[in-house]
Amino acid sequence: MAGERKQQILETLAKMLEAPKREKITTALLAARLDVSEAALYRHFANKAQMFEGLIVFIEETIFGLINKISSEETDGLRQVQRIITMLLVFAEKNPGMTRVLIGDALVNEDEKLQIRMNQLYDRIEVTLKQSLRIAQAQSESQSDAEAQANLMVCFVAGRWQQFAKSGFKRKPSEFIQQQINMLLNAH
Repeated sequence: MAGERKQQILETLAKMLEAPKREKITTALLAARLDVSEAALYRHFANKAQMFEGLIVFIEETIFGLINKISSEETDGLRQVQRIITMLLVFAEKNPGMTRVLIGDALVNEDEKLQIRMNQLYDRIEVTLKQSLRIAQAQSESQSDAEAQANLMVCFVAGRWQQFAKSGFKRKPSEFIQQQINMLLNAH
């Protein structure tokens, strides 16, 4: 039961983050949305930072679970990159509230450790893309700069997430996805 309530709190927080107009989410607003007291929230989370941390854990587990699945299913390095970038963009599209966490928007005025953790997530994604690009280099004997290319791809993904959130979730991250991935992969 406690696990269910905790999940319900996180789902409600994520839903509140989907509002196109960015309002500061307070524990009072969250409690009102759940029709519970603020004290009830604090029985499950010590503070609001822990609630956001719960969302970040969900993001990390989902994204890296899918990346691991892609890496184990796909041996072609370029296909890995295409599938990972597509998954990152589609994840944001399906989870608009989480997109605000991914871009740090929802973390403004929260504990700075949360933004540091999101930065680490970006770094891990970049390392993963670099590994896939190195596999692709070995498979094609290409001499492209995997490190620079992986960084460009992370910047592209972050930009698409940003555009999605700032447009009030109207500009879909998957718009032009295939053409743009091809452009990124052919940039030398």
